[in-house]
Amino acid sequence: MIECDGGRCAVRGPITIDNVVSLLAEGNGLFAAAQATVDLAAVTEVDSSALSLLLEWRREAGRNGRSIRYLNLPANLQSLAKLYGVTELLGDG
Repeated sequence: MIECDGGRCAVRGPITIDNVVSLLAEGNGLFAAAQATVDLAAVTEVDSSALSLLLEWRREAGRNGRSIRYLNLPANLQSLAKLYGVTELLGDG
């Protein structure tokens, strides 16, 4: 579930293969601000599909001349990003 207030959005609950497709569609429609901030503090569970989701949101934002900043990435998501060598792709931008 994603809740937005202006350019700040919060993702709540799990981001797993079970719900990543619906989160992708929901997120692509919500990040309309030139600079969106996505807070992941309330994410309860992730798998590798969460990493794919964040990277796709970043690509989609770039295609539309926008940027996304991620806050409070869960530790296990940071570990996956490091394992796959994409940590820098989740940074500001």
